[in-house]
Amino acid sequence: MAGVADSAFRLMAKEGGASLVYSELVSAEGLIRDSSKTRDLMHFVSQERPIGVQLFGSKPESMAEAARQAETLQPDLIDLNFGCPVKKVIKHGAGAAVLQDLPRMKQIVHAVVQAVECPITAKIRIGWDHDSIVATEAARICEGEGAAAIAVHARTRSMGYSGKADWSYIRKVIQTVRIPVFGNGDVFSANDAKRMLDQTGCDLVMIGRGAMGRPWIFQQIQHFLDTGELIPDPSPSKRIEICLQHFDLAIQQKGENRAVKEMRKHFSAYIKGLRGASRLRTELFQMTEVDAIQEKLFIFAEDQSIHG
Repeated sequence: MAGVADSAFRLMAKEGGASLVYSELVSAEGLIRDSSKTRDLMHFVSQERPIGVQLFGSKPESMAEAARQAETLQPDLIDLNFGCPVKKVIKHGAGAAVLQDLPRMKQIVHAVVQAVECPITAKIRIGWDHDSIVATEAARICEGEGAAAIAVHARTRSMGYSGKADWSYIRKVIQTVRIPVFGNGDVFSANDAKRMLDQTGCDLVMIGRGAMGRPWIFQQIQHFLDTGELIPDPSPSKRIEICLQHFDLAIQQKGENRAVKEMRKHFSAYIKGLRGASRLRTELFQMTEVDAIQEKLFIFAEDQSIHG
């Protein structure tokens, strides 16, 4: 969720019913070198709590120092990412690359837990590829070194985001450790979340891509779990209203120029599947003025209401 899960996105998720949110991926090396851009990734406001700062890196000493610095912001937890499959992360031996070196994972978790007072969680994939599935062993290591919880994305690194997540590995991890386990992978609806909970017994359902352009998904899930009733998606015009609210938050936090550029991926997600979305997306990607973008979205919402 790099470039996606910023403060504005997290505030929308919280308003939509999310119980816990995480920062974007924060580079341990960038943080200890005092990169202002890296430090900005940790910014959050009180309305986002509970929130975890998500760190990645390959060196135990760097991860420990980065955790100390992150803790000064008083997040509710610090999360160690051993699951990111992106090349620019794994080429430095971080993210999912750590799954190929479990002794180093052990050293990282140990160093970070010893360095800070706040809870430490970890996120893993089930392995580097299907010839090296290490989910249960990695989870056991994290628990043994003091992690408070572990999230399992039920794909290998080699799968990226393709194929189907194999939730059976989440269940295997739950049967291996006593700390809470969060399930992740292929949850795009309330029904998906209920199936994951039923099939795996996980303590929480973690949603990433499924919340893009759909921050109301968390409320839909909670309502379905509580009542068995499915709340329909908002109307097209309401979706645009929520999108504009998100845009306003981004402008407040980042300024107009940056917000316009960084919201483009969110615009695409909010309007996906709506009549005329392809044409609107092309037009929005060419626009640079906030007023013009807002007007275009207002007109689109009115057109959706008129033509249903």
